[in-house]
Amino acid sequence: MKIQHPFRTALFAGLGVITALVIGGAIQSLSTILTYVGAALFLALGLDPLVTWLERHKVKRPVAILITLVGVLGIFAGLVFALIPVIVEQVGNLIEQINEVVVPGLQDGTFVAWIKEYVPWFDIDGAVDSAVSTATNPDFLGGVLAVGIGIAGGVFGGIIVIILVIYFTASLGSIKRGIYQFVPATKRPQFINLAEQIADSVGRYVIGQVTLALVNGVASFLVLSFIFPIWTGPIKYAALLAFIAFLGSLIPLVGTLSASVVIVLSVYLFNDFNLVAVITAGIWYLVYMQVEAYVLNPRIMARAVKVPGVVVVIAALVGGTLLGILGALIAIPVAAAVQLIIREVIVPRQNEL
Repeated sequence: MKIQHPFRTALFAGLGVITALVIGGAIQSLSTILTYVGAALFLALGLDPLVTWLERHKVKRPVAILITLVGVLGIFAGLVFALIPVIVEQVGNLIEQINEVVVPGLQDGTFVAWIKEYVPWFDIDGAVDSAVSTATNPDFLGGVLAVGIGIAGGVFGGIIVIILVIYFTASLGSIKRGIYQFVPATKRPQFINLAEQIADSVGRYVIGQVTLALVNGVASFLVLSFIFPIWTGPIKYAALLAFIAFLGSLIPLVGTLSASVVIVLSVYLFNDFNLVAVITAGIWYLVYMQVEAYVLNPRIMARAVKVPGVVVVIAALVGGTLLGILGALIAIPVAAAVQLIIREVIVPRQNEL
């Protein structure tokens, strides 16, 4: 095949490559902002069903949006302020234990001797030398500073997401109408129908995931507060542990498992190394994870997004690998959207051939 004007063709091809590289670099530079926007839009779509439900009960949309946002933010603020005293108390207890036990024990050697006697497999001398060298390393202060900056960045990101959620929830209708205007008039009704179904699917998924998290949180609080104490004694900070269970269950697949491990370790540390309480907690969360995986999750998610279980698992794994926690959260609604497009667009076209 003869190529006419090879120089011009090569020039345009080179410009195309450069443009693609510039766009890719810009997207990479804006990855954090895009993550904030994606998370906020996802949460706004999740709140929209509540706003719609209030509208159906003759509440004007601005008032419905205000009620929904105030309610959600009020619950979040209440949980945060309920946890702050517990966290402060635990940090104070930890510092007190370090000052009363660890520091004197390191100074007179009794702490090291106790570790060598009861935990012989642990290299306490190497650990102490490593800790001292790390603390005296000039790079240690930079690492601490980096951790502080990371925490501050996380808090700042959370505030940005909350602000974006408020704006997206308030203007979701106008955003949809603006997007619909870019679609040709002949295809607009079908596009609007698909877009509304996808948005409803995302909203139902968010509500379903929050429902699973509430079930885990409430069940954990009841079991740790009223059932375990019958034979293990009182469990300290049951409310905090239940909140950890709630947060963990918001993350698909690995969230419940990760939260369960943290809770079992916390029961061990907070309750004077009570092995009975630890074993009981471990058995409870093993049983609960089976119930959630095979009973609760399929039933709730089948009604929410109507996606087969195997697709849910694959989508969550792929999304988590590509985009981390955010990818795992949005993977199932994306899979539902793809399934809807296949059913409503591709299959009818194939049937017409």
